[in-house]
Amino acid sequence: MIEILSVTGPASIQDLGRFDQYRFGVGTSGAMDDVALRAGNILLGNDENAANIEIPMMPFKLRFGRDMAFALTGAGVEAEIAARAIPSWWRSHARTGDVLTIKAMSHGARLYLAVSGGIDVPVVLGSRSTQFRGEFGGLHGRPLQVGDILPCAASATAIGELGIEPAEITLARPNAAADETIVRVVVAGEYDAFDDATQALFWSSGWKITPQSNRYGYRLQGPAVKPQAPVEKRSHGIVPGVIQIPPNGQPIIQMRDAQTSGGYPKIATVIRADLWRVGQARLGTKLRFEQTGYTDALAAESEMSAYLDRLRANVRLVEEIRTCR
Repeated sequence: MIEILSVTGPASIQDLGRFDQYRFGVGTSGAMDDVALRAGNILLGNDENAANIEIPMMPFKLRFGRDMAFALTGAGVEAEIAARAIPSWWRSHARTGDVLTIKAMSHGARLYLAVSGGIDVPVVLGSRSTQFRGEFGGLHGRPLQVGDILPCAASATAIGELGIEPAEITLARPNAAADETIVRVVVAGEYDAFDDATQALFWSSGWKITPQSNRYGYRLQGPAVKPQAPVEKRSHGIVPGVIQIPPNGQPIIQMRDAQTSGGYPKIATVIRADLWRVGQARLGTKLRFEQTGYTDALAAESEMSAYLDRLRANVRLVEEIRTCR
């Protein structure tokens, strides 16, 4: 088990999400950075859908109730256990009673703590992910609180420390400024409702991520982009990554806790292979959209899959070598 000793902000239990409930109006939830969640589970030999703790704000502190392996992935952080520094993208081992302290976040927006076997909360509608809006999944459908006790599944504990290549380095986009995240998007259903000048403004602008952004949606600030004439649509299906334009002309990117339908015009959609980049973009920094096509979006998906395949192969090789010694 794990005991939460200190928490700042809406930390929650997340897995890869629930994807078969859209017809009932239930959104996906799940990790804002699914690549980091998968990587942590790969490090530990878990099922890649095992539930992690998603930590968006520091400081954060917990106590391990038994010996177990754990891994930190996602954002870069300053963390220590038993007076020993623990880097991100790293597997380590905790002993009963050890306290893990996560002090600060140097880059990125969310850290994932994976433990051997995964966080063992009940499966609700096919997922352990916390759904804040519906107040179900995770631990009682809410953010974690001081004093919470999280059960952990039994697992053959992986021993020995091991690091892997961070996604933000391996899958980095070229020509991105230090305070800017470039994400690839495909044009969406109402793109042609915007004139040429407005479309060009959308592509050329750097969009600031406002403090009103969260797991439901990222609200951006920049020059107003509005359709040539008001677009009034009945609510229809939307998915995470869709970029809607409300009447004020300031884009909203739907994220993992987004509703399943909406009526604002859609100008573009972040490709699935880049949605984790948005999840790791910090408040106050800027997003820049890069238009891409269907074929290139599939190629990006293949690149991400190849990265994960390489992690699996490398971890498996290290474990085989250790077993043979």
